[in-house]
Amino acid sequence: MTRRKLSDEEVTLWRKVADTAERLHPGASTHELPKPKPKPIKKPRPHLSPALPDFEVGSKASASPSMHDLMGSVSERVARQPVQMDKKAFGRMKRGKLVPEGKIDLHGMTADQAHGALTGFILRSHGEGKRLVLVITGKGKTKRDDGPIPTRRGVLKHQVPQWFALPPMKQCILQVAEAHIRHGGTGAYYVYLRRR
Repeated sequence: MTRRKLSDEEVTLWRKVADTAERLHPGASTHELPKPKPKPIKKPRPHLSPALPDFEVGSKASASPSMHDLMGSVSERVARQPVQMDKKAFGRMKRGKLVPEGKIDLHGMTADQAHGALTGFILRSHGEGKRLVLVITGKGKTKRDDGPIPTRRGVLKHQVPQWFALPPMKQCILQVAEAHIRHGGTGAYYVYLRRR
């Protein structure tokens, strides 16, 4: 805001008002301003907890970037399971030298139908004293367009190993392995049953 210059009339009026006014504090000088109170000095508190170490961004980072921790394929997970049965018999089974005593084919079944049929088959085979059975799941259908989100191929191929790890089948099964190519390859599983 700009100041405008007072007219002669206004200056005269101001002087009359200033001469008739009384001071509120007659003893105080007009030029001295009151001094502010000094701020109190805070006493430092003793540290009760130990001092934290200095922090640097990236100090805990690993030197090499880690790759994504993706879940392996079903074949890899089944192959990584520890061998529970006799190692010689396991080797013969993996080479297709052992002949399965029974088999079930789950092709064309829904997951609900297959789960019931598989549970009944495993429990019945165990009850009959069979040791090696073959479970055929198939590899799954190939879709023309997977779309932007990839989906796993073969619902039963992925579900069956999970079902083997759950009761009541878990108590009957000693070892699960992917079948040899002559018995279905990656579309089938050998299931080695426990003794009764």
